[in-house]
Amino acid sequence: MAAKFQKICQLDDIIPGTGVCALVNGEQVAVFRPRENDEVFAISNRDPFANSNVLSRGLTGEHQGELWVASPLKKQHFNLVTGACMEDERFNVKTYKVRVANGHVEISA
Repeated sequence: MAAKFQKICQLDDIIPGTGVCALVNGEQVAVFRPRENDEVFAISNRDPFANSNVLSRGLTGEHQGELWVASPLKKQHFNLVTGACMEDERFNVKTYKVRVANGHVEISA
């Protein structure tokens, strides 16, 4: 069965280098546009260290060729592709399938 995608916003609503938060099936999802292209990533908005929904407000960056977001509270880094935590491999965040279609950001529901 093909995945169903839910429209979140227009790609241009996300300023390159930032993230936004969206509610998908009752879960807060952090959506990031780290560069000035149509590449987007989606992970859970919940920081497992602070137990708070804040990751969409984190700073994105690149380390050893991989994209990460740093939590604005405790500063742990989460991989935007895998959800893995750089500082503590016992922790990770959920990742979501995300795409850009006709200028809209869509997340797999």
